[in-house]
Amino acid sequence: MLKKMLSASVFLLSFSSSVNATIVEFQTSEGNIQVNLFDQSTPRTVENFLQYVDEQHYTTSVIHRVAPDFVVQGGGFTFEGGWPLTRLDVNATVINEPVYSNVKGTIAMAKSADPNSATDQWFFNLTDNASNLDLQNEGFTVFGQVIGDGMATIEKIAKLNLCNNGGLTGIPMIDYSSQNCSEKSTPGIENFVVINQVIIIDSSEVTDADLNPVKNTLLTTEEEQEETESSSSGGAFVWLTLLAFLLLSVRKMKISNN
Repeated sequence: MLKKMLSASVFLLSFSSSVNATIVEFQTSEGNIQVNLFDQSTPRTVENFLQYVDEQHYTTSVIHRVAPDFVVQGGGFTFEGGWPLTRLDVNATVINEPVYSNVKGTIAMAKSADPNSATDQWFFNLTDNASNLDLQNEGFTVFGQVIGDGMATIEKIAKLNLCNNGGLTGIPMIDYSSQNCSEKSTPGIENFVVINQVIIIDSSEVTDADLNPVKNTLLTTEEEQEETESSSSGGAFVWLTLLAFLLLSVRKMKISNN
């Protein structure tokens, strides 16, 4: 717990306050998706995401994963004329900020087994995944909420044919049969869900005032339980030590009285 507190303190001291609340728009080949980013609550994650936006990292990338009734994922791959998809270069990892819950209509960072391993990939929650993702791997960082009719576009993507290739599963394809997902049948860029670009459409200081995001209470509850158990264990140890001391004192008294 002390280690976590120290890490959080270092994080707060090192964070630059230049990042403001932001609304971004994912302009895809299947429609646009607007997302309100939680800059004030997940500042490092939003700063990391906006850096990739500024570098046009997501321009012409493709949605590379759909897990039905779970997530739609992108940000890490592009199509360069043939299978397999090409992995994009990444920047440094970003610290985990599991403040909000992975409910339907939120965007969160993908990562590996290390809780602080997120880089460029993100996913949209197709349903309420709180009971799984809010606790798994110290929680997955939700850093924005889909607004407007963005979920209609996301759900449209989730209904496309899915392809497995090059170690990737569930690649959504347009006018391309899942039976053709082999290196012998080369698709074109028109067969993928392409992110044409991600743009900032509102960089006002506060853009999330009307939102009411759900907090990640599962992770907090688990940490509090661990602290309670630790405190109880420590208290029990103190009482057992005191009891042993008293018994030893009584024994000495009896011996000295004989």
